[in-house]
Amino acid sequence: MSEQSEQIVIADLNNPLHANAMIEVLNHYANGIMGGGEKLSDFTRANLAAELARRPNVHVVLAFIDDEPAGLVISIEGFSTFSCKPLLNVHDVAVVEKFQGRGLSKRIMNKTEEIARELGCCKLTLEVLEGNKVAQNAYRSLGYASYELDAAMGKAMFWQKYL
Repeated sequence: MSEQSEQIVIADLNNPLHANAMIEVLNHYANGIMGGGEKLSDFTRANLAAELARRPNVHVVLAFIDDEPAGLVISIEGFSTFSCKPLLNVHDVAVVEKFQGRGLSKRIMNKTEEIARELGCCKLTLEVLEGNKVAQNAYRSLGYASYELDAAMGKAMFWQKYL
């Protein structure tokens, strides 16, 4: 069996190859159990790359294996008021099923950490589903931990309100 070539890049979403790869991997993730089990809408598939490309605070890392889209991290800059520095929130992490189990998520997360360091961020943040033990283990191995300011007040919870 020949060794496969792997490429990890910071995406240029104005490049159709990168834009299409991002949509392909994200759609794969969305359609799976960890992504909610529904494909991306036609609107999202048609507009997401252009909308993200317009936002300088969005960073996308793509992984290709033998030129095939294999994984991604989409992160969005935020700001820590306590540290008075930027932070980078990892919004989406996805590895196409046939490429899972190879440590690819760790390599694309490391590339995202490089971006955060270059931006002068004080931290990286992310959300992970309680039932996604594989992702939790991967994140722990990279130094992530649940967020709490005071043990008596407990861990932070991630909430949402649809508009």
